[in-house]
Amino acid sequence: MRHENDRATRDAAEDGRKDLERRAFLTTGAAGLAGAGVGLGLGSGLNGVARAAQGAAGARPTGRPTLHKTVKVDGLDIFYREAGPEDAPTIVLLHGFPTSSQMFRNLIPTLSDRFHVVAPDYPGFGNSAMPPVDRFSYTFDNLAEVVDKFLAALGIERYSLYLMDYGGPVGFRLAARHPQRVQSLIIQNANAYEEGLREFWDSFRAYWKDRSPRTAEPLAGFLDLEATKWQYTHGVRNPEVISPDTWIVDQYRLDRPGNKEIQLQLFYDYGSNPPLYPEWQAYFRQHQPPTLIVWGRNDHIFPAEGAHPYKRDLETLEFHLLDTGHFALEEDGHLIAERIRDFLARHVA
Repeated sequence: MRHENDRATRDAAEDGRKDLERRAFLTTGAAGLAGAGVGLGLGSGLNGVARAAQGAAGARPTGRPTLHKTVKVDGLDIFYREAGPEDAPTIVLLHGFPTSSQMFRNLIPTLSDRFHVVAPDYPGFGNSAMPPVDRFSYTFDNLAEVVDKFLAALGIERYSLYLMDYGGPVGFRLAARHPQRVQSLIIQNANAYEEGLREFWDSFRAYWKDRSPRTAEPLAGFLDLEATKWQYTHGVRNPEVISPDTWIVDQYRLDRPGNKEIQLQLFYDYGSNPPLYPEWQAYFRQHQPPTLIVWGRNDHIFPAEGAHPYKRDLETLEFHLLDTGHFALEEDGHLIAERIRDFLARHVA
């Protein structure tokens, strides 16, 4: 009888634990649990779930479901993630290298209760079409053109831009072309000043000056698995919170036949961006878009030296250096989401 009572007690405790986990998940959503430090499916334990449940009421909002869609742009399939009410202010999330809109997978649900959030994959990235280099011009001018036509296809005429890494030169081209459409900028490790191009870029400068197999060789090494993992883990406070799924998914796409040629072409065309910095800075000074900077200060690719010069040109600027690396959303996504919500609540109707 005692063993049966013990077993009954254990079963009741297990049922209670499962019920708590279920209610915590339904209350906070997957993104909220992840932001609270609960790794779903990774044996996070009852304490982490309990903490998430206790803080659910006022912690982070649960947004609307993220939809995964495709639209034709100039005959190309452009994949995008979309969430939130269409009549709410729109945030366009522009991803960096070597990732895709999946870098925003956790951010989107934290914003979509209040904002209309759209995140496209560029051609050659993520789930968008990947025409070979002899059938599509992989330049930043052309990526910006595709995103411009993508937004037109969706009927989006006013938006805030979230710019990260490659999203910088894509988004700044759009902003300079259509300043009346941009309601605000959210800049996360995206460069627009010479101060931000330090020694990391020396091999790229050599490639821009003399494009050859010799100068391409060191850049090709930046397309392997260890380099991709390094981008996610370098400069973070705790590498154990960074999911290996991030670099594994990105590397899978980098390893597709023909993709390395695409990336080398974009490495070369990145040299078209620094000459446009004065034009982008003039846009800042003339149009003064309200700007939020949330920058991983330990980023070796785009160091904090590239963040400070925005202060010279922007009057309405909120500036935050975060103690993390290049992909700041992976470690500080909940903090960035809170900064965005607060900033846009005050600066975008």
